[in-house]
Amino acid sequence: MQRPMSLSVEEQAQRQRLEERYLWACAPVMLAIERRVCGCDYGGTSWTTRSEADRMAARLALRPGVRLLDLGAGSGWPGLYLAATTGCDATLVDLPVNGLKIARDRAREDGLASRVRAMVADAAALPFAEGAFDAISHSDLLCCLKQKGEVLAACRRAVRDGGRMVFTVISVAPDLPPARYRLAVARGPEFLETDSDYPALLAEAGWAVVESDDITSDYVGSCRRQLDADMTQKEPLTALIGAEEFDQRLTDWQGKLAALDDGLLRRRFFVAAPA
Repeated sequence: MQRPMSLSVEEQAQRQRLEERYLWACAPVMLAIERRVCGCDYGGTSWTTRSEADRMAARLALRPGVRLLDLGAGSGWPGLYLAATTGCDATLVDLPVNGLKIARDRAREDGLASRVRAMVADAAALPFAEGAFDAISHSDLLCCLKQKGEVLAACRRAVRDGGRMVFTVISVAPDLPPARYRLAVARGPEFLETDSDYPALLAEAGWAVVESDDITSDYVGSCRRQLDADMTQKEPLTALIGAEEFDQRLTDWQGKLAALDDGLLRRRFFVAAPA
């Protein structure tokens, strides 16, 4: 277990919320919602759908013998799925311990224990040798932490020359006036803001963009399915998380959808290679 870099008060609070969320992430109602929204049932926290995970596998050329590092792995989606469907070896890294415990249990249940390891580590200070991995993936991680440049630099050190990194990320739409920019930040993930756009951040960290695709429309579809699924599962979901938390979830989904419909947020799929 690696000691994480110093976290701000806001980051510590975020980590605690994630730890608590994983305590009920694998409840039957949560898995039913996840299957409807993303087509999986790992207790995941990202917006990655099954089709996006399959696209990640193809872009990374995953197969037996390939060493994959999945950052912000949570309870194992999509890292465990990628290991199961491609035969690759996967290392799952995150800070919330509760999520990784779920991932370890699922790896054993799925017969993947010999090819999957899960470890607590800071994505901005990875404890691996240079070039230790052939491929790196992360799903909506960078928009949920402050140290975006440090994470991209750590990934560059961890991947071998000739390797690739694939990730999805939510960001503020470009060229917004100040008032709309502030609204986008308020409606998006907690640490959405960046000093530069992602192509520039990647270049500064030693990466070259191979592919960049706007997948905002798919994200909108996922958010709509999320809102519909929550409403369909209102009774068991309220019993699990409480009426106040349920109402807050609905408010958050509705606000996110409004921001997306208003063109304030976007989600992108990146493929990068060492420059």
